[in-house]
Amino acid sequence: MHLFPKSLAVAAGVVLAILSGCATPPAQTLRGTGDLGVVIERATGRVAIVETSGRSVLARVDGLGDLSHASVVFSRDGRYAYVFGRDGGLTKVDLLTATIAGRVMQAGNAIGGAISQDGRILVAQNYEPGGIRAFDAETLAPLADVPAVFGSDGARSKVVGLADLPGNRFIYSLFDANQIWITDLSDPAKPKTERFEAGRQPYDALVTPDGRYYIAGLFGEDGLSMLDLWQPHLGVRTILTGYGRGEEPLPVYKMPHLRGWAVAGGRAYLPAIGRHEVLVVELGTWKELERIPVRSQPVFVMARPDGREVWVNFAFPENGWMQVIDTFSGKLVDSFQPGRAILHMEFTPRGETVWISARDDNKVLMYDTRSHRPIGALEADSPSGIFFTSRAFRTGF
Repeated sequence: MHLFPKSLAVAAGVVLAILSGCATPPAQTLRGTGDLGVVIERATGRVAIVETSGRSVLARVDGLGDLSHASVVFSRDGRYAYVFGRDGGLTKVDLLTATIAGRVMQAGNAIGGAISQDGRILVAQNYEPGGIRAFDAETLAPLADVPAVFGSDGARSKVVGLADLPGNRFIYSLFDANQIWITDLSDPAKPKTERFEAGRQPYDALVTPDGRYYIAGLFGEDGLSMLDLWQPHLGVRTILTGYGRGEEPLPVYKMPHLRGWAVAGGRAYLPAIGRHEVLVVELGTWKELERIPVRSQPVFVMARPDGREVWVNFAFPENGWMQVIDTFSGKLVDSFQPGRAILHMEFTPRGETVWISARDDNKVLMYDTRSHRPIGALEADSPSGIFFTSRAFRTGF
């Protein structure tokens, strides 16, 4: 075994950090990945690598491009974060070394991605060119391209609402085509796609935790499109038809998001387009049970991991507020202002804490989910999305 002078080893470490693009390399200690995550710092094109046990920033990684609408999925071992940028960039970030392990520019305008059940395949959903593209999760080598072509003139649709399904399948919505597609990538060289007619202009979607139901929100009509993935031959069913019938819709300042598994206690909690309401639906029957009035137009409606509470943030101009719904009573139990421009929230894996991004305060705030009181904060440059590695083990997340 060769021994190197301490000064040489330190110098070599500095050189490696510079070459890797790591702005602040983490301490070289053994670490698991179960409490790690990333915070998108959208204004600077970088991510902060964080850990939830000590509520600290371990490192920052630059060079990820346009992160104005970024999303993240994780490798099945939790080591790698795959960051999908708005500019079509797909970046593989090593959370343990705080380095870029791979990067490709795969589209002109992208809106997120997903990872397969077995962790081998990454799929990006694209606005331009419309469609999905699949990549090898290890090497980022291209595997498949499925254009979202509809109609006789060869037009392409923007793709939204992408989610993974069991069997290395992916489901997504075509905003312009009013359709839902399921693509089987078990053999990426031979993609197989099923097509279903849906409602007008699906804009985002969720898959229920058991992987059975796909629900797409509709921008072009009052209602949602639902597909039972255990019985796809039944086709798409429209639920909550006409929930705003007879009332003038309000201006939509920010599109609601359906991601976040707002499913708790056998019910789904969904944001209503152009209304100050959260819609409550019974799973299975898809009957509307109630509407919960909230402060403004909800953006994220997210269930705490134990399902007892649903936390809600809002579009501009009320985007400094949050409200909490008790799912047992169906009542609002708290309203508070964590900061300015609340863009996203993420619960720690077992739900004792929620992390909240306050973009205009340049902070990530931590709240105790029982007391609803602040317990910590981190400095971050225009933070938006917060993503923890626990997502690696959840279908459709």
